[in-house]
Amino acid sequence: MTELLSDSTFLEPVSAVAFADSLKMMSARIADAQSSSVLTTNNVWMLLATFLVFTMSLGFACVEAGFTQAKNTVNILFKNTVDTTIGLVTFALFGFALMYPGTFNGWFGFAGFGLSLPDGYEPVSYASGHYTYWTDFLFQAVFCATAGTIVSGAVAERIKISAYFIFTIFLTGIIYPILGSWKWGGGWLNDYGFYDFAGSTIVHSVGGWAALAGVLILGPRLGKYVDGKAVTFPNSSVPLAVIGVFLLWFGWFGFNGGSVLSADPEVISLVCVTTALAACTGGLGALLAGIFAFKRLDLGMVLNGILAGLVGITAGADQMSPNEAMLIGLVCGLIVVYAVIFFDKIKIDDPVGAISVHLVCGIIGTLAVGVMGNMAGMDQFLKQLVGVGSFSLGAFIPSLLLFFILNKVMGIRVSAKHEQEGLDSHEHGMRGYTITFED
Repeated sequence: MTELLSDSTFLEPVSAVAFADSLKMMSARIADAQSSSVLTTNNVWMLLATFLVFTMSLGFACVEAGFTQAKNTVNILFKNTVDTTIGLVTFALFGFALMYPGTFNGWFGFAGFGLSLPDGYEPVSYASGHYTYWTDFLFQAVFCATAGTIVSGAVAERIKISAYFIFTIFLTGIIYPILGSWKWGGGWLNDYGFYDFAGSTIVHSVGGWAALAGVLILGPRLGKYVDGKAVTFPNSSVPLAVIGVFLLWFGWFGFNGGSVLSADPEVISLVCVTTALAACTGGLGALLAGIFAFKRLDLGMVLNGILAGLVGITAGADQMSPNEAMLIGLVCGLIVVYAVIFFDKIKIDDPVGAISVHLVCGIIGTLAVGVMGNMAGMDQFLKQLVGVGSFSLGAFIPSLLLFFILNKVMGIRVSAKHEQEGLDSHEHGMRGYTITFED
């Protein structure tokens, strides 16, 4: 019996070691499976958020086409379609490498042309397992395209489409990525402590400053200001504008929710709540301001108020309580109406109110991070102020210079005849609306 026990392989010391090794291997496999599962969950959410942000291009197209004149509908839709394609391609060729260059001096860096996996790339370790390299690119690329699209509405109905696309290449391929690297790429503003969760300044104000530069060089549309008063041009389709705003609102859940950069359920839920509530009070604020300013229920202002609230909450959507989000939205909704009035008074012609929504409310929302929420304090407010000032100079001066050069070299405004007759027939040879009504 003793011999049998001593010969038994079940009681050999090596068996215990082998068993321990097996446990370690099993534990490692379980850990790998868990890491893979977490990566898959995070990555699926990030891709869904990316697709939601992508729909915002359609939202912008609908808003701009609906708020402008019917004779320029195809031109608006053409710009919004092509500038999305330009934004994605330029970001792939060099924009992504400018915005996320890796180790750099905090002001400018470049990781090289094109897209390629980083050295030693492992999906489960890239970005702490929150998403893959390819998802990272695509999510950031649709943000870039959004910044470019903001300019389209402000310069609508009188800019040469060739000049617009040249500017879009520079904005999405160079200006936006370099500015974005200052914060999101780990640059000097990130080290300084400036905070912009999802881009009230980095995306929206940058696009707004670029739009303002274009409008200043272009000048107002023919007949817009007569005897010191702003003339209202007929909208092509108010229903289309409403559809566009709701598409943008829908996409904003991905814009802000995706900026959590993981599938963290608690933070995503909070961000979506603050986003929705700010949009609602933005619309209500604009409704009230419209009654006081125009003595009417102005649907256009309510729609812009919703967008104003969305832009305003974007910088601190993860830092605000629901009540604070509603206050930010309300303030932005009230201010956007008077911003539109102000720009008309100084003859800054913005057909869709893009400058008022994205530039003005982007600044308000960014500064709000230092006034309320988890980061409130004078020190943080000063950091927000420095960030706003830095991005304003970094976006406005290059954009103004580029528009100025384009205007001198090729001219950026269509002829008076083309503007009066409509850009659709002269630049595209087709009409956006072919239904006619006879008395």
